[in-house]
Amino acid sequence: MTVLSLHPDRLFAAEPQQRDIARRLYAEIKDLPIISPHGHTDPRWFADNQNWDNATSLLLLPDHYVFRMLYSQGISLEQLGIRRKDGSAVETDYRKIFRIFAEHYYLFRGTPSRIWLDSVFHDVFGLNVALSPQTADLYYDHINAALATAAYKPRALLDRFNIEVIATTEGALNDLRHHAKLKGSGFEQRVITTFRPDDVVDADRADFAANIAKLGELTGQDTQNWAGYLQALRIRRAVFRDHGATATDHGHPTAKTADLPFKEAEALFARCLSGTASAEETELFRGQMLTEMAGMSLEDGMTMQIHPGAHRNHNQVIFERFGADKGADIPSPTEFVSQLKPLLQKYGNEPSLKIILFTLDETTYARELAPLAGHYPALKLGPAWWFHDSPEGMLRFRHQVTETAGFYNTVGFNDDTRAFLSIPARHDVARRIDCRFLAQLVAEHRLNEDEAHQLAHDLTYKLAKQAYQL
Repeated sequence: MTVLSLHPDRLFAAEPQQRDIARRLYAEIKDLPIISPHGHTDPRWFADNQNWDNATSLLLLPDHYVFRMLYSQGISLEQLGIRRKDGSAVETDYRKIFRIFAEHYYLFRGTPSRIWLDSVFHDVFGLNVALSPQTADLYYDHINAALATAAYKPRALLDRFNIEVIATTEGALNDLRHHAKLKGSGFEQRVITTFRPDDVVDADRADFAANIAKLGELTGQDTQNWAGYLQALRIRRAVFRDHGATATDHGHPTAKTADLPFKEAEALFARCLSGTASAEETELFRGQMLTEMAGMSLEDGMTMQIHPGAHRNHNQVIFERFGADKGADIPSPTEFVSQLKPLLQKYGNEPSLKIILFTLDETTYARELAPLAGHYPALKLGPAWWFHDSPEGMLRFRHQVTETAGFYNTVGFNDDTRAFLSIPARHDVARRIDCRFLAQLVAEHRLNEDEAHQLAHDLTYKLAKQAYQL
């Protein structure tokens, strides 16, 4: 059996002087509390605090980073136990699924998933042999035995992982029952929600009209008219704030914004609600709603996150069989300068407004995003996201953004994950890469080491707390 070990200098530069500096920086920040201000873990886990069932349902089935790679090599989602929308039979033998994963673990060589998974196996479960077809059953049984103990309940792991705060993400119509259950538990300030209104602002959704009607029922507002609709959104935002939310999140296809006069916006909303709006008009409506949401953030103080540029559900066959979030989302080119201008002309000069921009289009870092964030008081840049949440992606981000936006127009790191057990590993990767980048600046005499130590602390802890008002 191959030994599973994690090298203490992993991800640091090979050059000795830079590596030594990175070691010193990392030693001071590696044990700082984790701030996880944006992600997609299930709030039910923390509300109910029940043991997870088994290794497969926890580590594999929710993680599209894992099963998209397996699918790309010809392994069907049915073989991996992913539920079909029509209820057709899929593999239900979780041990067999884990064996398939182990047999193909070599596919993850060189990927961030391999770093995260090895860290989970080694640090969280104490395994010291590498995953392989020969060790699949050992892994499965060892992990399952651990998961059955009190030490591996969700709240115990929050403490073990030193997670100071973790934010989940819920749609505007979510009843927030799990967050409500947390109240009085002592965890309500550590597990908070985030307001994600895509379900009631995306008029391309088949359920848009039904969602708007439900929004009216929840808030007691007449959401069939523009003014009532906007007031209903304000009411829902207040409910989310009562359940700990400090931020909103907006996952739009593009970064388009608009600032229409009231009557034009009212007429556009009516067309969207009736289902007669064109594709261009539904995109315009999403753009108008980003500007409306920025205005509401200025009113209630919530940080606004914009996550544009994902072509969702690119594989139509997979979407029809299994639904959304099945590994078939693909990055798309995204333009920011002209598309954000309507919103920025209205609100970009407001220093009390906090808007965090993310991108899947790395060509925009130096050309568009860093210059925008380096000028407008309302803008900050989110970390390397999703497909670029990797050592190389993080380095590219720092190299392209820092020269124009600096460090303090960025917001530290967020893991944006459903895979709860990988959160410490993901944050550790970010901490190591930031120390590596800072060490290079010190070695090149562009930064003194005292400044680098302060920056390492700020990038790890302070900037995220400030940006998300935690």
